[in-house]
Amino acid sequence: MRDRAGQTVAVNGRSVYVEQCGGGPDRVVFEAGAGCGRTCWDPLVPLLTEQAELVTYDRAGRALSGRVSEPLSIDDLAADLVALTTAVAPGPFVLVAHSMGGLIARRAAERLGSRLRGLLLVDPLPETSPVYDTWDRTTEKIDRMMAVTQPLSRFGPLARLLSGNVRRLYPADTYQTMLAEDFTPTGVAQTRSEMRAVAAAVTEFRTRPPRLPACPTIVLSAGQAVRGRERQHADNQEHQRRYADSLPDGRYEVVDSGHFIQAERPQVLAGHLRNLLRAASDRE
Repeated sequence: MRDRAGQTVAVNGRSVYVEQCGGGPDRVVFEAGAGCGRTCWDPLVPLLTEQAELVTYDRAGRALSGRVSEPLSIDDLAADLVALTTAVAPGPFVLVAHSMGGLIARRAAERLGSRLRGLLLVDPLPETSPVYDTWDRTTEKIDRMMAVTQPLSRFGPLARLLSGNVRRLYPADTYQTMLAEDFTPTGVAQTRSEMRAVAAAVTEFRTRPPRLPACPTIVLSAGQAVRGRERQHADNQEHQRRYADSLPDGRYEVVDSGHFIQAERPQVLAGHLRNLLRAASDRE
């Protein structure tokens, strides 16, 4: 399995596990999507170590972070992200967020203010899409299925079967770590909790949307739809585009990739991050 140095950091009475690498005056912080943690960024991180200090982490309750005593909302997770950046990435930085992590990043951006010098949203969850009109019921169905698979994930062959969507995307050492940390009964339980947090956040974000970030923001859509979900995929892309168009300094792009763009097209993300870092430096 992968072997990288990290540390435990206290945030809001909880603890999160953080890995830092790279160097230079600039910083990039990464927020993963549901069911994932620091390891999901492994294909991208090595491409940027000469440009900036890079911060990846596991949310509270996940992987190597401390367990939580009660479910955390998206607002709770956003508060943890803000506290984490204050502890390990003081000063300005660029934030990258994938999927559900986009909700966390957008809520956190309200409190980060001028420290947030750029935002890269990687196939972010677009809560305004009609796909999410009945997401509470969809989540209930998914949760019932995951309740069945949760105890079964303790068996290696079944865990590998359940994780087949990421096995083909990641290096062997990263995948083995994901298998040991995320595709376990504890990991599946935390993913279920995160899915329920997303369902609650959809309603919250629709009634109380986060303030739009003032910093340069790039919204990337996955260009490849899951078979049988082409219409839903098109709806999500349209609402991702609308969000980008609503921003004071937004840009939208479709990437020829599935949902895990950071694994399938890491060079594309690295290029956008270099541009955001360069733009932030030019404004100083």
